[in-house]
Amino acid sequence: MDTILNIKAFLLVAETGSLTTAARRLGVVPSVITKRINRLEDQMRVRLLQRSTRRITLTAEGETRLPRLRAAVGQLDAVFQDPVVSSEDMEGHLRIKSPTTIAILSLGEVLPHFQLSHPKVSVELVMLDRSVNPVEEGFDIAIGALPTSYLGVIDEPLCAYPRVLCAAPAYLMRCGEPSHPRDLAQHDCLTFATTGLSWGFESRRGLINVEVKARLSANDSQLLLRAALAGMGIARIARHVAQPALSAGQLVPVLVDYPVPEFWIKALVPRNRAERPAIRSLIDALKKHFARSQMAAF
Repeated sequence: MDTILNIKAFLLVAETGSLTTAARRLGVVPSVITKRINRLEDQMRVRLLQRSTRRITLTAEGETRLPRLRAAVGQLDAVFQDPVVSSEDMEGHLRIKSPTTIAILSLGEVLPHFQLSHPKVSVELVMLDRSVNPVEEGFDIAIGALPTSYLGVIDEPLCAYPRVLCAAPAYLMRCGEPSHPRDLAQHDCLTFATTGLSWGFESRRGLINVEVKARLSANDSQLLLRAALAGMGIARIARHVAQPALSAGQLVPVLVDYPVPEFWIKALVPRNRAERPAIRSLIDALKKHFARSQMAAF
């Protein structure tokens, strides 16, 4: 058990960058955290942290071992988690990853209600606009829309995530409107960084993929929306993000005969944690929320 305590001390320091903060969370003095990490480094025969008078950073060895240590602690926590627990007594800590837009516009509603119903459950929400392997990066739930799956991870579909190609009328008047996906090579495009420059479109003859030129690449849908509204180029963004501007005529759909393939919002859960009561309960709450909102709450 001493080894587990040592690992948890290292994980907290890696997360917070502070011996004092880690000690406060564990209810001990900073010298105890230092001793635990020293023992762990002796056990592993590597230096995990680089200490200076100004800050604490991970060494290259620490960076390499961090995901594996997170996964190991998560697996042990799952073993000792009691699967039979009432709603009132449900407890534990959930580490959740979510894209920024979904976190702000959707989880901001779900999580407070969930925690009020389960006051003994604490939550750490990390906003990342990329796909992550929750096992390797130490998450209990990783929410995303990219069609990426991982070994040992369960995909829990939450709702459809339709996307639309659109542009401001001013841009189309200035640069012309494409009639085929291949025409996009001659246009300024506003791209979501994590999905890259290869855009796919459905057609009667199958999927069409084209390489586009990025006038602006960003990992936030709201920023791409504003750029499209300013007439900077053609954007491929979530329909629920673009819909108010489409309804107002500030943006217009482009290439309507070549729909953008649909994504799905899903929750990725490590298989060995999927039956933990707090995780199961939150997944159920997310499914109910998305089914009820039908994307309007994003």
